[in-house]
Amino acid sequence: MPTLVAFETLTELYQNLVQKYENSLKTAFAFKPAPDADYKTVTWSTVRDDVNALASYLIDFGIEKDDRVAILSENRYEWAIVDLAIQMVGAINVSLYTTLPPKQCEFILKDSEAKLFFVSTGIQLKKAVEVFDNCPDLKHVVAFDEPKVQKYMENDFVSLFDTVCVDGVKSEPKNSETIKKRALEAEPENVATLIYTSGTTGNPKGAMLTHRNIVSNVKSAHEAISIGETDRCLSFLPLCHSFERTGGYYAMMAGGAEIYYAESVDTVAKNMLEVHPTIVISVPRLFEKIYNLVMSNVKEGSAIQQSIFEWALDIGKRYWQGERGLISMQKKIADKLVFDKLKQRTGGNIRFFVSGGAALPADIGTFFMSAGLNILEGYGLTETSPVMCCNRYGEEEMGTVGKVINGVTVGIQRLEDSKIIAQLSGEDYPSDLTSEEGEILNRGPNTMKGYWKNEEATNEMIDKEGWLHTGDVGKFENGRLKITDRIKHMIVNAGGKNIYPGPIEDMFKTSPWIDQLVVVGEKRSYMAALIVPDFEAIEKYAKQNDIKYSGIEELLQNEAVQNLYNKEIRSFSKELASHEKLRDFRLIPNEFTVETGELTPTLKVKRRIIEKKYGHLIEDIFEGDQA
Repeated sequence: MPTLVAFETLTELYQNLVQKYENSLKTAFAFKPAPDADYKTVTWSTVRDDVNALASYLIDFGIEKDDRVAILSENRYEWAIVDLAIQMVGAINVSLYTTLPPKQCEFILKDSEAKLFFVSTGIQLKKAVEVFDNCPDLKHVVAFDEPKVQKYMENDFVSLFDTVCVDGVKSEPKNSETIKKRALEAEPENVATLIYTSGTTGNPKGAMLTHRNIVSNVKSAHEAISIGETDRCLSFLPLCHSFERTGGYYAMMAGGAEIYYAESVDTVAKNMLEVHPTIVISVPRLFEKIYNLVMSNVKEGSAIQQSIFEWALDIGKRYWQGERGLISMQKKIADKLVFDKLKQRTGGNIRFFVSGGAALPADIGTFFMSAGLNILEGYGLTETSPVMCCNRYGEEEMGTVGKVINGVTVGIQRLEDSKIIAQLSGEDYPSDLTSEEGEILNRGPNTMKGYWKNEEATNEMIDKEGWLHTGDVGKFENGRLKITDRIKHMIVNAGGKNIYPGPIEDMFKTSPWIDQLVVVGEKRSYMAALIVPDFEAIEKYAKQNDIKYSGIEELLQNEAVQNLYNKEIRSFSKELASHEKLRDFRLIPNEFTVETGELTPTLKVKRRIIEKKYGHLIEDIFEGDQA
């Protein structure tokens, strides 16, 4: 489906949308002004006025073309206004995760040489105040919210967002021509944003994404997926990540879709019921939680209810896979008895979900497809703006990330001899192509310009032929890309066998007793796992079996609980090769989270951090292993 307006830069996208809707009450964005309030909608005319005011302030402040302006904020309307104003004056958006500690914020601010820093809440303002004196290029901080701790506002380098916008309105008449001139000067090859990787080791690197990088990706996404003016997207993944930036922001704007901001990641379930979105972009963690909740409820139902659910799931799967006739009639009954309730929990209007950022377990994807809730899984990296491949609506193939998007070429490079053994372009599709496994490469207009002030890291990732090396392992299966795992995640056991933990971990995500699982066993004679239980499920189990305990740690050491997990591990391991089977485990009494450092902001596991933090448990597992 083509984009709503023509554009070659992000600046042009915004300007053409404003022009299209200048005499319209069309909603652009919506947000909650307070937790108990209704959603407040914002028209494109209001967006134009707010962006012009802030752009005028940026001009007055002295922001020049290619200057860096940083944002430390959750997803909210102000984030979009700052971003669009930055594009209008030709500056570069530097976005930071709100979960970053002050020291990492300081590194990014210093590395990017940001002059101006926009922050959201008092918590984020505190970080800005703490690092301000250590950032020589940083001149001022603007806070979206008035902080509860008033001493932060006593600093002469801090202003409130509302105040600077009022100043911008006053100066807009004298700056309007300058803003127009700057906007016209935007070129596709200009850097639009620096997105710093959230790597698990070392300092983060700033990926330079140009207007061409992102615009080409947005256009290719529209060719693969239908996004239109009647769509409504619920935005909750971090906008500082390229997946949400391109997919849940620019691509939605390009189709004229409405963007509603969730109050937080924790309120997504509630906000879906309020917003009634047609499109939701998420990482697999959301789908895993919904799946486990549904399966837990089914397990607690009567034998008849469980039988009806299994029947409905079978009918839904057969219908999704193309069976019709009697199945069509049965599908209507299955919807009424089972699936309509699940659809209502997602707001009732979902056309499709988009999953990315990590691998979606095939069984969970199949469950949603069988329920009539389509999931389009895609794949890419921050450095590829980000999409390289995606499943098209009606062509979903669970366990794969779909076909290569138009304009992009994906190659498979054999690990043993670095030979490129297969490649596919979006315009060229031999549907029967199946390849050997190797490293996944990318080449095309979506490839980043490089890493900011880091030529060495750029050359390590992009070779002389222009291939960007993803570090991921995969292969083509019937013309679709299938991801195996990260090269650096590969475990080599004591016998020299290469084991990719990702697929093993994905398999266990369908267990009603397991919330998170990390495979361990480097240089050991067998594989084992660190397991975060589903605490709600295990506490229900304890109550039903009259198990007494004073705390969660005591419960996890209970013999009956240990036997329960031992049985679960053995049951799932039957599907694994001998060298992949999990022979032992340890239960972790707390969830892996972003805040405690075990997950990245996009909810990927930081293996090295977990292995270090729980090294004593790993040593306990393998005590006596003579490998």
